[in-house]
Parts: sequence; structure tokens; C-alpha cells
Amino acid sequence: MELKATRMEKAEGVGTLWLHRPARMNAWTGRMHTEYRWCLAQLDADAEVGVIVITGAGRGFCVGGDAQALVGHAERGRYDPGVPAQLAQPGFGVAPEFDAVFACHFGLSKPVIAAINGPAAGVGLALACFTDLRFAVPGAKLSTAHGKLNLPAEYGLSWMLPRLAGLGRANDLLLTSRVFTTDEAHRLGIVNELVAPEKLLGRVRDYAANLMESVSPNSLKQTRWQIYRDLHRNAAAAVRSSEALVDEMMGEPDYAEGVAAFLEKRPPRWTVANRAGSP
Repeated sequence: MELKATRMEKAEGVGTLWLHRPARMNAWTGRMHTEYRWCLAQLDADAEVGVIVITGAGRGFCVGGDAQALVGHAERGRYDPGVPAQLAQPGFGVAPEFDAVFACHFGLSKPVIAAINGPAAGVGLALACFTDLRFAVPGAKLSTAHGKLNLPAEYGLSWMLPRLAGLGRANDLLLTSRVFTTDEAHRLGIVNELVAPEKLLGRVRDYAANLMESVSPNSLKQTRWQIYRDLHRNAAAAVRSSEALVDEMMGEPDYAEGVAAFLEKRPPRWTVANRAGSP
């Protein structure tokens, strides 16, 4: 696929995906949506990629829907996603509750980290919230944005934000559509860490490198799936599922390697082939 609204690269096991419309602060379009799904599918299927990083080109992360697209929706009186009928489906097929826009992050086989380099609003904030971890520059403006456009909370933010910030705090952000900053988001638990702009990508890539070195690829994959499946089921089901996974994964080569590395006090040498896999 020819990439016009995104860009991606791969280095030292980290796949970086840029939202790439810097002149428009990476405002979301149907083209970007289509490319974003395709890029995610490529990175998730790549055995040389262990962690996926999402960031924005230029000064913004993603300021929400493109203004021209919003005008078009208003003129038509309905939403037109502007995407082809057949989109790439990264993360689909692991669990039915993951088979939707951005929820599909949960079904990917490797961690996804957002490097929030500037403002994020609406769909941009939703995308970031559906990643596993969020690192951000201080002082960047965020907003759910929808209320000021006579819209509902977008792309599952009404499900995700209460799980990140708690119900009362999420209600404030969702009902008011007010602007808040990454500093407040850090205090609320939405952002994991604040990092100076010039150090953001380096810090995120170092974090990713540590994940890949210290944790086996299959453990990362299965633990992510446990976390997001368990959000939809009761405690007993979560315990039973974990017990079955323990029994299964103890038979894998990386369990023996993990034990050996622990006893020998050395870094583990994980099976690279485990980085990519089907559900």
C-alpha cells in the first residue's frame, strides 16, 4: 500500500507507526484510518517486531477528525467514514469483544505503546487510550471533544476512560468535553509517564527494548490477552483461564529458558519465532 497519511519504520525490534499529516496536526481521515489498519497488520505479523509504538509527526499526535471531513458529514447529515469496504483486520479473531476499531489493539500479538508528542482530541484521544501504555510530553492539550459537536463519546471512550481514570473523573472529561493537559492526565492515571519532547521517542524505545529483553514474547502476548479478556469476565473465569495457560506455557521452550536464565543470573535468550503468532 502507498502510504500518504502514515509512515512506519522498524529498528531493533521496535516498529514505529507515525500518524503523518503534520500540516494538519495529524487530523484523522478515512485515508489515515485505512493506512493505520494496514500498517498495524504489517507490524503485528512481522516476526522481527516485538513492540509497536504509535506517535504523531510534527507538533501533534492527532487533533481529531479532519475539519473538511466534519463539514462533509454536516452537509450530508450522516457519518461517512470514507474508507473502503474491505479494511485490514489486525487483532481481529482473538475474541469477539475485540473485533472493532481500536478495540482491535487488544487482539494484537505484541504490546502497543503511544508516544503522545502533542495535542490529542476525539478519535486521537480514543486511539491513545486503547493502547497498552501512554508516554507523553508535558503540557500537551487533550480533549474528548465530542460534546461541542453534538456527538456521543467516540470509539469506545465511554468504556475505556472510566477504566483508566475511574468513573467520576471520566464523567468530568466525557460530559464537559473540556480541554485538559497531559499533566492532568498523568495525575489521573491516563498517562503512564511524562517525558521531555526531545527524549520522548528514545524513552519509549528504551522501555520497549527492556520489555523484549526481560519478558518472553509469548508471555507478553498471552498476558495482554488475559488483561483485556478479563475486563469482560468474572474472577473465577480469569483464575481458571490463567491456570490452563500456566499448564500450557510450562511446556514451551521459553519456560525452560526463563528458568535457566534465572538460575544462571544472565539475560534470557527468547525464541524469536514467538514474537508473531496466531490466537
